[in-house]
Amino acid sequence: MTRNGVLIRSIDTVYDGDEIILRLEDSSFLEPNGNLHVAIAYEDENIVIFNKPSGMPVHPSIKHQGDTLGNYFAHLYPALTFRPINRLDSDTSGLCAVAKNAHCANKLQGNIEKVYYAAAEGLIDEKGTIDAPIARQQESIITRCVRADGQSAVTHYERVYYNDRFSFAEIHLETGRTHQIRVHFAHIGHPLAGDDMYGGKLDFINRQALHCGKMIFTDYVSGETKTVIAEISDDIKALFDGGI
Repeated sequence: MTRNGVLIRSIDTVYDGDEIILRLEDSSFLEPNGNLHVAIAYEDENIVIFNKPSGMPVHPSIKHQGDTLGNYFAHLYPALTFRPINRLDSDTSGLCAVAKNAHCANKLQGNIEKVYYAAAEGLIDEKGTIDAPIARQQESIITRCVRADGQSAVTHYERVYYNDRFSFAEIHLETGRTHQIRVHFAHIGHPLAGDDMYGGKLDFINRQALHCGKMIFTDYVSGETKTVIAEISDDIKALFDGGI
């Protein structure tokens, strides 16, 4: 950090009119993969928001060592560290925001409103709130369940379309527990279409019908409210014969 071209410490005094330049050093630790392609829904100097396809993990793991969003990010921005602000399950499609620096990650963590869309089996109520604590299944490190000793979890939904098999819902979360939407809809007897982990059938779609379709946040530099939208995935639309 410099003040008027002279190196200073973070505890040094600065005055009106001083020119302060802060250089943010970064480094990349993921293997880049330019053979992948993920559409970018929004980008500025501090953040990039991808429209992640279903079937792509966000982070590398033992089973995924080069085919993740992180690997594609490393290809696009080889000098930057991968800092996702929100995380989506591998088979959940839609918007995933990644900060380009630590300052942006800190400013926007928990400050992006996310709107999800899902196809649930059967006919759900027109509007509802699911307030049910979520805990890890004792025999699994992956699956979750509703249990009295779990963490508080609240999901709000509104049915916006339906047919004789599925309900299409817009969903807003008060909390962000692992698998929250999937567990909550299974809990009320309407698992997501294709979500065989939580009781959904694979008859019409081969992954959970869940999509992060909208993000709203305030640009901390300009103060402007930004709204980013990702169109509903084709495989979810097909559940409603394109009617959504």
